[in-house]
Amino acid sequence: MNYIDLRSDTVTKPTAEMREAMACAEVGDDVYGEDPTVNRLQEMAAERLGKEAALFVPTGTMGNQLCVNLHTRPGQEVVFEERSHMYNLEMAATAALSGVQAHPVRGPGGILDWPSVAAAIRPLDTHFAQTGLIALENTQNLNGGTVMSLEAMKEICAHAREIGIPVHLDGARIFNAAIALGCDVTEIAAPFDSVMFCLSKGLGAPVGSMVLGPRAFIDNAIPPRRMMGGAMRQVGVLAAAGIVALEKMTERLVEDHRKARMLATELARIPGIDLDPERVPTNIVVFDISATGLTTTEMIARLKLHGVLATAVDAEHMRMVTHKDVTETECEVALSAVKRVITE
Repeated sequence: MNYIDLRSDTVTKPTAEMREAMACAEVGDDVYGEDPTVNRLQEMAAERLGKEAALFVPTGTMGNQLCVNLHTRPGQEVVFEERSHMYNLEMAATAALSGVQAHPVRGPGGILDWPSVAAAIRPLDTHFAQTGLIALENTQNLNGGTVMSLEAMKEICAHAREIGIPVHLDGARIFNAAIALGCDVTEIAAPFDSVMFCLSKGLGAPVGSMVLGPRAFIDNAIPPRRMMGGAMRQVGVLAAAGIVALEKMTERLVEDHRKARMLATELARIPGIDLDPERVPTNIVVFDISATGLTTTEMIARLKLHGVLATAVDAEHMRMVTHKDVTETECEVALSAVKRVITE
């Protein structure tokens, strides 16, 4: 069966242009810094986000955890929003790899502000683990692709800098955030000490993420990248797809936002589904199905029988993500499937 796959924008397939670029990529040994395609991608990414340097890594999780490792020392804490990807979906890597513990903080819609972050920063007292890092996420995955404002990000970063605490941005979908905010991506990246973004989600590349920051920070990230298994060799064959992603795929994300808003608007009209379409600013739609009498496990299984793939956030909340490989017509078919499942 050919499924309509709304599980994530990670399921996107590389474009024909990406495949051609991969096949023709000039390569070298990246461990020696000799892969010209990787070097070009890193230079492009740094310039695009307005940072001094960038580093190509296999995954967003590795990129985030490299930054935790470099910004902190064992025994410290990292402040996260309680539904953030880094806290919930990276297998406690902050503890396992860097010896630091998480300090989760609740933010409305997954959005933190400075007062809530400030309240989580530990006092200078030997009874407490000291705050080593603040990690923000934009867009906020598990809260339905919500977007933190430029003002909120700048305020947190400015106050944190005053007290000597670095701030990292999990910007896996930073280009989606830029479109939603109507700004250039450099404005989002500017106040942060480090940034990670993914090439393998809405941008359509098959593999890869970028870590960005000051030149010395990126130089220091190379040894722990190797330690974490990220020292790849002739990896220009993957970087070539990332170059196409940056050159050709960022502006089209607005199409995914439009499809998600349509999906959210129609889902909200289905009896038993609780969803405010106005709170769907990007390409992720999270909706409450508790009033339908179905669990998300049941909903996922029944939708699959109708040719639609979706995921769950928890026992009551479903998630559907639009991307380049699902059409508006397919979104309409998915809506019909949801209606049938609930009716049945």
